Formats: sequence, C-alpha cells, structure tokens
Amino acid sequence: MSAKHLPPSALDDWVRAASAELGLEPDTASTATVLNLARDVAHGVLRPAAPVSAYLLGLAVGRAEDPERALTEYSQRLTALAARYGVDER
Repeated sequence: MSAKHLPPSALDDWVRAASAELGLEPDTASTATVLNLARDVAHGVLRPAAPVSAYLLGLAVGRAEDPERALTEYSQRLTALAARYGVDER
C-alpha cells in the first residue's frame, strides 16, 4: 500500500510503532502538539525549520524535569517565536 492510499489511522499506527522502536510509551507522544508546532514554524519561518524545530522540542522535553509540562510550555514558546520571527526584518 502506498503512502497516498494509507488510511487516516496510519499516523497513529506509525507513532505507536516508532514509539515502541525507541522504547517510549505511545501515549507520551503528543502528535497534535508536534504537528501544530511544525505547521506554525513552516508557515511563520521556513519549511525546513519545521522538522528541525520538532527535533529541538524533543531534545528540550527529554531533558526537562517534567516532560509533560515542558511539552506544552516549550511548544507554546516556539509557536510564539515563529509568529514574531523576522517581523522586524520585513
């Protein structure tokens, strides 16, 4: 089955498989938060900045004392940064 013909549940299936491969609990991955951040960065900054930002978010969250809280806080901070990024230069 090609990626163009995958059912909507394919993303959830992938997150579960990738989480298992990395030794993570599937419910620790907040797909919506990461996708929203990627969208905001791609539109507000630059498309290639989206996956890099998601990676940086993951690094920061992984190092946080309270990862669940950090995910929300850090993604909000990066989204706000993307919204104002380059505004002064325009």
